[in-house]
Amino acid sequence: MSGAPTDRVVAYTDGSCDTGTGRGGWAYLLVAGCHRRSASGFEPGTTNNRMELTAAVRALEALNRPCRVTLVTDSEYLKKAFTDG
Repeated sequence: MSGAPTDRVVAYTDGSCDTGTGRGGWAYLLVAGCHRRSASGFEPGTTNNRMELTAAVRALEALNRPCRVTLVTDSEYLKKAFTDG
């Protein structure tokens, strides 16, 4: 298939939030062969679902060329965003 992405990347993502304080964080790890890239962040007033989505969005934004991505998440909310239709 001409023009199809050939690079394969695994994106591990996670987000969480303390429901009592609203403080949350997100992180991702991209793995492509022997290459790794990671990032994380914090938000003072947020929700768990927002942090799960932010982790996935930031991971995808970090890609610098078209590639096949396997997204690994423990979030049913995020999973359903891609699988329910």
